[in-house]
Amino acid sequence: MKSTIAGGIHYFGLSGFPLAVRRVRTDARHTPSHPHDLTEVEHSHDFCELAIVTRGSAIHCLEGREFPVTAGDVFLLQGRQRHYFRNRQDLDLINIMYDPEKIALPENELRRMPGYCALFMLEPTYRRQHRFASRLHLRRLALAHVERLADEMEQECGREEPGHEVALRAKLLQLMVYLSRAYTSADTTEAHALLRVGHVIGALEKDFAKDWRLDELLKIAHMSRSNLMRIFRKATGQTPIEYLVRLRIQRAMELLRNTDQTITEIALATGFNDSNYFSRQFRRILGSSPREFRRALP
Repeated sequence: MKSTIAGGIHYFGLSGFPLAVRRVRTDARHTPSHPHDLTEVEHSHDFCELAIVTRGSAIHCLEGREFPVTAGDVFLLQGRQRHYFRNRQDLDLINIMYDPEKIALPENELRRMPGYCALFMLEPTYRRQHRFASRLHLRRLALAHVERLADEMEQECGREEPGHEVALRAKLLQLMVYLSRAYTSADTTEAHALLRVGHVIGALEKDFAKDWRLDELLKIAHMSRSNLMRIFRKATGQTPIEYLVRLRIQRAMELLRNTDQTITEIALATGFNDSNYFSRQFRRILGSSPREFRRALP
């Protein structure tokens, strides 16, 4: 089967706000629900798509594997993940499409929530290994609440009144927080494993200047060293310590931009006890020293 790329331009427009809500409803003829409806065509995206199953069931074909989905299932499809649905039985979907980079989400704050780390960062990576058992499944009242939020987002998209970009971003964040908290209450073994790693990421984000030791992170995760290192690296592409160093450098960049603090003061504020070591790590990651970075600022 030839795979199609669903470009954001078809959903956001040439200069539109990079967030769109599309509903998919299944009738007897499986009529497309909207222009560029690729529900039954294998495709990937150049954006993220949050899929919410509100009714019915289907087989979700994802990256060459098949998983059954039913009303209440919620999952994130990251860019370039090939997928489509088949054997739709009264399937209704809400697809919330967004570009996380262009919409400027506050990732630092979001990653402090273990549920966000698990649902939006880890679960898409581990669904093949877990056979999709780590996805979020909402009960009826929770699903109704999520549908209401999606309805409000859809109305904002349609009206495009002044301020709709701010309203849409706020509602997306509200939805993400609600789903992240719901994931924290998930009762599957697979979800619990991802949440343990999510707790580690959340702890690093919340207290990045702390002098963390690997043993402390292992206690938070309740995992062996080999398991934590393997899962963390697969999810983030880094070890926990490298993740922490890059997080500190990111915060240091913010201080260099927005304050008059000295290089030594910024090093200490971001968890580096040695300003020389801070400068070496800064240059290793960004290719310039902290002083050069600040000098080049507009």
